[in-house]
Amino acid sequence: MVRTFSPHTLLASLAVLLLTLATGCGGAALSQPFESLKNAPITVYRLQNFEPPPAQAQTTGTVAIPPQILQWATAAASALPPGIIPPGILPGSQPAAAAAPDAARFHDFRILGWVPLNDAAMRTEVLDILGHEKSFATPSENCMYAEFGVSITQQGQPPADLLVSLSCHQVRTFGFAWPYANSTGITADAEKRVLEVMKKAFGGG
Repeated sequence: MVRTFSPHTLLASLAVLLLTLATGCGGAALSQPFESLKNAPITVYRLQNFEPPPAQAQTTGTVAIPPQILQWATAAASALPPGIIPPGILPGSQPAAAAAPDAARFHDFRILGWVPLNDAAMRTEVLDILGHEKSFATPSENCMYAEFGVSITQQGQPPADLLVSLSCHQVRTFGFAWPYANSTGITADAEKRVLEVMKKAFGGG
């Protein structure tokens, strides 16, 4: 027996198929825990990426800035608005003031500024960067001079925190399982995206 279908049945079946494809293969889901944190509060931090030991400045009168920081700051200086590069990093700039003993810190790095990400597009961008493996690779540097921090609230758990070091091209995580194993290096494209978010967050764009 030959089975036939009416045009209406065919159109209905096609609509169901298209809907299935759209919902199943549309935007790729983010890696966990970021997929489950889409509505969670996010705070970003500007951090002092390097603080010389007090004895160094007192003894020599100069501060030896790590080469990774100098290279990054020199390359980025012309493209960044004032206030993004931490004080005392660029040659000839005013040295950073000594931190007070009770200075606020984010995982041992002095906080220069912080802001909650209330803008939906910026929140989506941060989660999109962190939630895809293509943003990360094997780290190329063995250092951590964090310029930025990200803290995402987790219900009933410690926050999902990240230190982001663009000078060392990598991230360090706290409070959650990193989904990409040893791929803690950040790619050049992801670095650019992070920097754009931070420029906007801290009034530079």
